[in-house]
Amino acid sequence: MTGGGRPYIPLLLTVWLSVSAPLQAKPIDVAEAVTIGNIKQWIQIRGAQDTLPVLLFLHGGPGNSVMGYAEKFTRKLQRHFVVVQWDQRESGKTARLNSSPVPVSVSVMESDASEMVDYLRKRFGRDKIFIVGHSWGGFLALRVADLHPEWLSACVAVAPMIQQWESERQTLAWLQEKATQGNKEEAIRELSQVKVPFQAPDELYLHRKWLAIFAGKDPVSRAYVLKWSEKWFALYREACGINLFETLPKLHCPVYFFVGREDRQASSTITEAYYRSVMAQKKELIWFTNSGHSLNLTEPIKFQDTLIGLLPN
Repeated sequence: MTGGGRPYIPLLLTVWLSVSAPLQAKPIDVAEAVTIGNIKQWIQIRGAQDTLPVLLFLHGGPGNSVMGYAEKFTRKLQRHFVVVQWDQRESGKTARLNSSPVPVSVSVMESDASEMVDYLRKRFGRDKIFIVGHSWGGFLALRVADLHPEWLSACVAVAPMIQQWESERQTLAWLQEKATQGNKEEAIRELSQVKVPFQAPDELYLHRKWLAIFAGKDPVSRAYVLKWSEKWFALYREACGINLFETLPKLHCPVYFFVGREDRQASSTITEAYYRSVMAQKKELIWFTNSGHSLNLTEPIKFQDTLIGLLPN
């Protein structure tokens, strides 16, 4: 039936059309606190469209928020993903919002990370999301992949901690050899004070000091390392003591390893060996030949292009 030249549309059909019409994709750029692990935790979400695949980035450290400079290695990603940065418990803005009511531990942090993945799945209506973790965050991402592979499109471990005490031992031996070959008396003396596993924060400081110097970089200050250690040294030691060769021999989701060829902070040779040994439905190792530990900063274009390449065509 028509009237006045306009087609008649029954009311029930009008209601059905309005309910079933797809939502319009729109850009997203928000920063806010959400409740994870019974405390407020700060996230930043950016993407050209809110219907894009979701990618959660887990920062390293532990405790090293990257939210202030994440644009350096995510600007291009935001055209292909909804990119989520998260200040983990006791880190960045989350630490300023509230203190953890319980001591930080591997189990607490992996519970937070799992809950965050599930929160993002539900918020954006996804069965699966991508998780990308750097260093300590890579270790954490692999642990989440073990617990909840069904939630992940892929796990990307970037310069991850795999068997960290062995990594520290290998690097200490290399540093001592460099010091001896170069007749560096100060280095020889200070490195002789370092034992692995580290029993005191000063051993970690001396180890990282000479690793930076022999890599041609400025080391962080002793004061910075000691202050960091007040909150994080116990958690770092706990994570270092976990050998993923033994505790995580198999993964049930696609896993990718991004590895800096010159990485001695989280040994690239150990990561390569783990990649070869771990069983997974799909796995791949991607070398960043011009990088050490912070490959997302030294090769940000390749880092982003490689992640984009993981998306289905």
